[in-house]
Amino acid sequence: MMIIKQQDLVNSVANALQFISYYHPLDFVNSLYEAYQIEENPAAKDAMLQILVNSKMSAEGKRPICQDTGIVTVFVKIGMDVRFESELTVQEMIDEGVRRAYTNPDNPLRASIVADPAGARVNTKDNTPSVVHIEMVHGNKVEIQLAAKGGGSENKAKMAMLNPSDSIADWVVKMLPTMGAGWCPPGMLGIGIGGTMEKAAIMAKESLMEPIDISLLQARQNKGDSNFTTEEKLRLEIMERVNALGIGAQGLGGLTTVLDVKIMSSPTHAASKPVVMIPNCAATRHIHITLDGSGEADITPPKLSDWPQLTYQTDETVRRVDLNNLDKQGIAEWKSGDTLLLTGKILTGRDAAHKRIKELLEAGKPLPNGVDFHGKFIYYVGPVDPINGEVVGPAGPTTSTRMDKFTDLMLEKAGLLGMIGKSERGENTINSIAKNKSVYLMAVGGAAYLVSKAIKSARVVAFEDLGMEAIYEFDVVDMPVTVAVDSKGNNIHAQGPAIWKVKIAELDNKLSE
Repeated sequence: MMIIKQQDLVNSVANALQFISYYHPLDFVNSLYEAYQIEENPAAKDAMLQILVNSKMSAEGKRPICQDTGIVTVFVKIGMDVRFESELTVQEMIDEGVRRAYTNPDNPLRASIVADPAGARVNTKDNTPSVVHIEMVHGNKVEIQLAAKGGGSENKAKMAMLNPSDSIADWVVKMLPTMGAGWCPPGMLGIGIGGTMEKAAIMAKESLMEPIDISLLQARQNKGDSNFTTEEKLRLEIMERVNALGIGAQGLGGLTTVLDVKIMSSPTHAASKPVVMIPNCAATRHIHITLDGSGEADITPPKLSDWPQLTYQTDETVRRVDLNNLDKQGIAEWKSGDTLLLTGKILTGRDAAHKRIKELLEAGKPLPNGVDFHGKFIYYVGPVDPINGEVVGPAGPTTSTRMDKFTDLMLEKAGLLGMIGKSERGENTINSIAKNKSVYLMAVGGAAYLVSKAIKSARVVAFEDLGMEAIYEFDVVDMPVTVAVDSKGNNIHAQGPAIWKVKIAELDNKLSE
């Protein structure tokens, strides 16, 4: 009988979550760097560069890769010969580890979990509870796989009950464009097949815990090896067909949309084919730890020299923008796809803040002191708390489509000039942007620490009780963004993938000649 002490498990979970908040898995870094080197679309290449530079900065500074430090998902395999020396359940021990990790004063992580999800949605303040899956297995060890899964990628999960004769690859290729760019590609796809619907979802999530290794399958394929399992054949087919869609990094169009495709399957009913697809974003965070009774799990940090030696610089052709002296005539000059460096004051706001703004405006009440959107830009962000003299913690963009239903209100009643976020906007929002001669700018999801360095001052100006969803005023210098939707309604998230889908097809045709 192996005894696992409560404190060892709690500390191991806390240490692991801190670790993955600032260390990318090196298999992801290496795979992304390979994709960066072959990328031909300048906008997508720039986005990958920002993610890679941000990754190393986070590793050096031990600060979160992304401001969305995720909902904690844990797969625990407990050996039958294990006994816990604990007054807490396994769920309670893991939640205590989560609590300590997310409230660590040396690197506080953003608390994103809300209780009463169908009602008041009140933040639990410590990112608990976590989602724990427990399995009893043979042996005398405890194997724990942890992930911190961001909301932007989790929200893009897809599920279906296919007919037994339906093609899974066809379904994936059909569904992926509907996911937009809110999951921050390039990343991984986890696919669960079989069992029941909930079993398929759990398998899809667990598959994302595995390292990136599809290059090994591709090498075998290139050598003429045809001895693949059903899952391996499907991985290769989906990988090729998805990247041929030309969606690219951040949905800007390009050669690489996914870095790997993971599949887990289970026997299912003869009449059923449940399939679930869950994407992992560019801030993929997961780790596998083992407890064997000897103490806390051993977690070895990578070497900083293992990261590619890259720096982020813009050339002289990039337009510098003074936000404090800007009007509709000025933004009318910008074209979809342009890269800008923003300097000046911007206000922030996410879902909860927009909801309150809407209630105030519709009631004919004034907005709080310090909140005036006339002629201003709003940045959709919920930053991490600052430490050690930081102005603000990592502060990357959140998914903009969640704010689409507020766009008319913000542009027409609040006087907003433009918006900054990540991913695409809906058709009605794009029409509203064109109608109001506004613009939508895109910051790179997965480059939160890099973006935060452009923020030179930050203060909460309203709704402080909302925590990370409060309205801040940021003073930024040379904040990098891309014009996603210009004042005429030209949309890079529609144009970019369409162009690169054709280019990839042309390239494939040339290679096959």
